[in-house]
Amino acid sequence: MIKNKTIAVWFSCGAASAVAAKKTIELYGKDNTIRIINNPIKEEHEDNQRFLIDVEKWLGLPVEHAINNKYPDCSCQTVWEKRRYMAGPMGAPCTVALKKEARLQWEQRNPCDYLVLGFTAEEQVRADRFRKGERDNLIAVLVDEKITKEECYKIIKKAGIKLPEIYFLGYPNANCIGCVKASSATYWNHVRKVHPAVFKERADLSRELGAHLVYYKGKRIFLDELPLKAKGRSMKTMQVECGIFCTEEWK
Repeated sequence: MIKNKTIAVWFSCGAASAVAAKKTIELYGKDNTIRIINNPIKEEHEDNQRFLIDVEKWLGLPVEHAINNKYPDCSCQTVWEKRRYMAGPMGAPCTVALKKEARLQWEQRNPCDYLVLGFTAEEQVRADRFRKGERDNLIAVLVDEKITKEECYKIIKKAGIKLPEIYFLGYPNANCIGCVKASSATYWNHVRKVHPAVFKERADLSRELGAHLVYYKGKRIFLDELPLKAKGRSMKTMQVECGIFCTEEWK
C-alpha cells in the first residue's frame, strides 16, 4: 500500500501516458498527492495541446509544465543547433535537454516519492529495465493492470476524447514530427509526404551537421539521399515513443 506519498506522472500527450495518469489517480489518488507533468515541445503537432487540455479536464487535475531553463523556447531545433548534434549511438540531445534535464530541474524543486510512465502491458521488459537501470521507484501502472496500447486508445475514445491529430496523419505515436531518433526509411518517407517542409528542415540541418538519420540498404545515409519509394521497418512496429527516458537502439 502506498499512502501519504507524492506521485509524479509524466504525461507526453500520448494515449498511453494519459491512461496511465487516469489509472494512477483511480488507484492512488485517495491517499496520495498526484501531480501530472508535461514537457512541452515546439516540434510536436499543435493539436497535442488541445489533447492536453481535454485530458486535463478528464483527470480533474492540472497538467504542470517542466521546462529546461537553458531552452525556454522548448525547441528541438534550438538544441540541435546549439549542441551541433542531432542523433547518434547515444541517442538524441533533444530528449536529454528538453525532457531528462527538464525533469531533473523540476524534481530538484519538487521532490517526489514515486514516478509513473506510460509503459504499456507489451512493455514489461522496458519497465523492468528502467527499474534496474534508472529508477527503482517506478510505478508501471499500465503493466500492472495489463493495459495494452490498443486498450489505451479505446479508453480514450470511450472517455469522449479525440486522440491527437498526429495519430490520424499516420504516425505511430504523438512524438515530434520528424523525430530524429527514428531511422526507418518508411517513417522518413512518410514525413516527406505528409510534412514536406519538416522533412526539408531535417534534411538540411542533418546535412549541415553531418547526421546520417536514416537506415537504408544496410547503412546510414543522409535524408536527402533517401529514394522516394524506399521502405524500411513498418510504422506500426517502430518503438520510438518519446518519454522522458526514451532511447532507441542505434542501427
